[in-house]
Amino acid sequence: MSFKIVVDSCCDLPTEYRKDPRFQVVPLILQIDEHIIVDDETFDQADYLSKVAASENCAKTACPSPELYMEAYNCDADDVYVVTLSSKLSGSYNSALLGKNLYHEEYGDKNIYIADSLSACCGEAQIALKAMELAESGLSFNEVVEKLEIFRDELLTYFVLDSLETLRKNGRLTGMKALVATTLNIKPVCCGIRGEIVQKSQGIGMRKALMKMTDLVAQELKNPEEKTLMITHVNCFERASVVRDLLLKKIPFKDAIIVDAAGVSTTYAGDGGIVVTC
Repeated sequence: MSFKIVVDSCCDLPTEYRKDPRFQVVPLILQIDEHIIVDDETFDQADYLSKVAASENCAKTACPSPELYMEAYNCDADDVYVVTLSSKLSGSYNSALLGKNLYHEEYGDKNIYIADSLSACCGEAQIALKAMELAESGLSFNEVVEKLEIFRDELLTYFVLDSLETLRKNGRLTGMKALVATTLNIKPVCCGIRGEIVQKSQGIGMRKALMKMTDLVAQELKNPEEKTLMITHVNCFERASVVRDLLLKKIPFKDAIIVDAAGVSTTYAGDGGIVVTC
């Protein structure tokens, strides 16, 4: 059976898959002051970060319309697998569901599965790539869905950011009971639990926070030899490489991949942000 994988633009796919015909990215919209930016292949991270740094206002994002999702489903593929941002962080998942309803009303039946990633960034990419692997193995649509949900539920998502302000101002920190004092250069170590952001630890300065994050990942990860480490970075490849190397010393991963943040990830993770999934 032929298949297609649809993702929203918070999915930080490795470069080699971004123009792969098996994948389609449905873009979110970014806004900083009067600048409206489509989060697609035209996104210029350096220019966007300079606009964000120069502004007194907080950058915002808008999820794709249901119609955009419906158009993505309208293809020759027999099976469509969709991966979106956590429904606790964005309306993208609900738009994808509405797009599925619109598709069925307009075109009739089709196998369309929509995965709430309960994650973001490289977490979405992990699920999308797993969907590709499962679909290519010859499993039925229902079997792919079943195994994909198990994979999603076992996925760990951790991150350390220079600042949580954009997440806070946009109401994405409802799962966190309190924010640490940024004036002391204390960096929270956060993770995703069922799609919500919670704080698991903290460190004085970025380096110590990243060290604590790697310790937590090593403690919590099961069956590491079956897992791929994937790291999203925002304009800090060297920092991401250090985190990768620290984790590889502690954990026997099957593979390790570093990916650049696209627009949505850049907006919320911010300059210097690191997101780890496995």
